[in-house]
Amino acid sequence: MEKSKSSMKKLSAAGLLVAMGVVYGDIGTSPLYVMKAILMENGGLATVTNDFVIGVVSLVFWTVTLLTTIKYVMIALNADNHGEGGIFSLYTLVRKGGKFLIVPAMIGGAALLADGVLTPAVTVTTAIEGLRGIPDFYQRFGNNQNIIVVITLVIILFLFLIQRFGTDFVGRAFGPVMLLWFTFLGVMGLINIPYDLSVLKALNPYYAIQLLFDPANKSGVFILGSIFLATTGAEALYSDMGHVGKKNIRFSWPYVFLCLMLNYAGQAAWILHAKGTAALEAVEELNPFFQILPDGWIVFGVIFATVAAIIASQALISGSFTLVSEAIKLKLLPRMRIFYPGSSIGQMYIPAVNFILWGACSLIVLTFRTSSHMEAAYGLSITVTMLMTTYLLYHYMIQEKVSKLLAYLMILFFGTLEVFFFVSSITKFFHGGFVAVGMALVILALMYIWHRSNQIQENASQEVSFQAYVSQLEELHKDETIPYYQTNVVFLVPKMDDDQIPQQYIYSILDKRLKRAKAYWFVNVEVTDEPYTKEYAIDMMGTDFLVKVKLYLGFRVSQDVNVYLRQIIHDLMKEGRLPKQPQHYSLTPGRQVGDFRFVLIQGELSTVTELPKWDRQVMQARLAIKRHAVSPERWFGLEYSEVVYETVPLIVGQTRKTWLKERK
Repeated sequence: MEKSKSSMKKLSAAGLLVAMGVVYGDIGTSPLYVMKAILMENGGLATVTNDFVIGVVSLVFWTVTLLTTIKYVMIALNADNHGEGGIFSLYTLVRKGGKFLIVPAMIGGAALLADGVLTPAVTVTTAIEGLRGIPDFYQRFGNNQNIIVVITLVIILFLFLIQRFGTDFVGRAFGPVMLLWFTFLGVMGLINIPYDLSVLKALNPYYAIQLLFDPANKSGVFILGSIFLATTGAEALYSDMGHVGKKNIRFSWPYVFLCLMLNYAGQAAWILHAKGTAALEAVEELNPFFQILPDGWIVFGVIFATVAAIIASQALISGSFTLVSEAIKLKLLPRMRIFYPGSSIGQMYIPAVNFILWGACSLIVLTFRTSSHMEAAYGLSITVTMLMTTYLLYHYMIQEKVSKLLAYLMILFFGTLEVFFFVSSITKFFHGGFVAVGMALVILALMYIWHRSNQIQENASQEVSFQAYVSQLEELHKDETIPYYQTNVVFLVPKMDDDQIPQQYIYSILDKRLKRAKAYWFVNVEVTDEPYTKEYAIDMMGTDFLVKVKLYLGFRVSQDVNVYLRQIIHDLMKEGRLPKQPQHYSLTPGRQVGDFRFVLIQGELSTVTELPKWDRQVMQARLAIKRHAVSPERWFGLEYSEVVYETVPLIVGQTRKTWLKERK
């Protein structure tokens, strides 16, 4: 599987095709709504001037060139974590530079997840609204938005329902379809540019700068908030690097970029040509994207746009699953059930995330109803993600000993540019941007609670020397007067450094209930900075019955502890380091491995501890969230193993003293 994955990352025709389908879905559907949004915000077709239209195309061209081409394709793709990209992968590369770097990673990840919820709603609604350009449809339904909302909701429901079945088959079709889509965009733009060749002046940045101060531009510099919609898929481009590799992205991007710019230029030329046509100026919510299509092509255009919108949404959903999975492995979110219905680890399915995304998308469609209202909410929080990525990229460049001057120039230039876009997008806050910001804050709060509570637990964890208890454990192991609790007793330990181990695990064996076993296993999973690591280290402390296992698993690898232990115990027995455990009664003749019992220790916040008020609230919130998260046995692949839960008081902070008096 990994071999085929790595081969896909090499420069190849297949890799270039897959890049078309996986990487560019979001940015590839921007022409559906960018020019429409800008037209509507400035009074429609009747009020725009030639300089305004040319300035808009110039702003779009230079925004995509600077943010997407230079920042992401040329700079960010160099910051690859063993082939993987995205803000969490970038964070794992630079986290040694300081604990504070978790903050921009959490903010950026939360904003990316929140803003991404809008992608299916905006793109699918915009595509379906194109049906109004079909005479028969318009005569029957007119401007009735209800039919558009119903069709959009049905498509979104179907899209989220198919996630559980995996998307391997659909995924193979993505590349060719999106290649045709970009070609279609380019050709449609190309045949419309001759309407007014003056749009080619947009290549000159002078017109972009002039527009920001042009009286004809009613939005002033705040027009950048709508211009930014043309590059919202740039962050997704970086996040999806792991699927296809940087070379395939860099070689396919010029063609995608050319087709996008031709389409924007074609729409602009059509606007200049159509200006003054009373019938067109009277059309409500005029969308130049559908207007530039030849007569009779509207039906084809709507179907094609809908398919492209579904592909863009599919890429977003898959990206959200990956982002959440990485956050869980980095202990920024509670555990959730993860399935792998496809043939590769990249084809994951997280039911809880899928349900939340579907509910949020459907609610947005029902609440905002029209694409123009949704566009007002779109793009605000993604500017925050871009700013956080720029900050982390700066630390990456410093860490990699790139010229400090270049690093300073990078953060100064792109930071300033993105601050301008952020300030411009703030105008969208009361028009719907508060929805994306609200979702981002909820996700960020969840990340904060999880991260902070982990810190509180780690700081308060009482550890003991393992070596100090080896003799007692050996005596118990050999004490034939005590029956075996289990052949192999396994403890999943969250922290196991050198000779230290949390006290509750020794307490469980010696004090909670005597647990005699042929072998005691203490397993700790360490999530590595590399995505696909699968390694382990063993320390038996000079015995043949104590096994400390350190599993090194990449942040994209499933943590199936049961499966890994089966391999490790066979390896140790083969090497003679662990005695065989012959089983007289077994379905498998000559079985040499005994039974396992996994002991999972749960903490409950003790009432006798004194904690700062805020930390107590954080810990109580964690325990409340944990009740709704996936159980540890499901997370560690222990559903079919014998699992025992033991509850211990979670003592953090100072123990509250009591002052009882004896009643005489």
